[in-house]
Amino acid sequence: MPNPYETLGVARDASADTIRRAYRKLAKTHHPDLNPGNAAAEARFKDIASAHALLSDPEKRGKFDRGEIDAEGHEAAPRRPSYREYAEAAAGQRYSGGAAGGQAGNWDPEDLESIFGSMFNEANRPRNQGPARGPDAHYSLTTSFLDAVNGTTTRLTLPDGSTLDVKIPPATEDGHILRLRGKGNPGRNGGPAGDALIAITVAPHKYFARDGQDIRLDLPITLPEAVLGGPIEVPTPGGAVRMRVPPHSDNGTILRLRGRGVPGNGTTPAGDLYATLRVTIGTPDEALEAFLRNWKPSTAADPRQTMETNP
Repeated sequence: MPNPYETLGVARDASADTIRRAYRKLAKTHHPDLNPGNAAAEARFKDIASAHALLSDPEKRGKFDRGEIDAEGHEAAPRRPSYREYAEAAAGQRYSGGAAGGQAGNWDPEDLESIFGSMFNEANRPRNQGPARGPDAHYSLTTSFLDAVNGTTTRLTLPDGSTLDVKIPPATEDGHILRLRGKGNPGRNGGPAGDALIAITVAPHKYFARDGQDIRLDLPITLPEAVLGGPIEVPTPGGAVRMRVPPHSDNGTILRLRGRGVPGNGTTPAGDLYATLRVTIGTPDEALEAFLRNWKPSTAADPRQTMETNP
């Protein structure tokens, strides 16, 4: 797998926010759902998800930066010393008056070759390896806007045909990585399995838009509702609620429903829902048209009088 920093196009000292933004930008371009049948895009997305999973975990990122694990999260194999390094180490001991005694010139070249060769072969001889944790597995999952906000459990079908039941917690954001402990690739020699890392993509909603913990909504209302006001039903992620429109509400007026946005948790409060009123005329109405032709307001007003003609 390529270097995760290069995969996301960020510097090695990039902040967590920079890494998250880079991942989201790339994921929206290369996600398999947006590139059906494109094997190259799917492979690219897997690299992007793997890179983000590693760099978004401070512990794993630190290990990678120190060379303790590779880009796939596997423990880096220790580098074996070369034949020359063995020879130089032994020669250094010889010059410092080690157990061999005498001068370096007294060594026969064939003896040196025999001794160093056996040392080198011993260092490279395979040994029984103990249990090792299995590598993590990386998957992607697209969920609906409402399921991400409210939380749900969905079933993910893996490439081998097996399935995972994935619990998506309430208030899940686009680009979030879910970790399922012990659901990754099997370990070696009886070691524990790795984890399953699932990159969540939240599909857009037809009406709602998320703004942090808040939800924003364009809400159509009729002309009588805008002029006279009154109670109306407003859709929210948790179901429809009633709200009162103030009389004489202009188009673009923003009304707030407290606590009807993204659910909170122990540290983050629930957000609000902001409804922007959009006055709609609806189907043609001859009676309304006749009324407006003959209607003379008691106070004439020009809503455009404050607009600059030469901004």
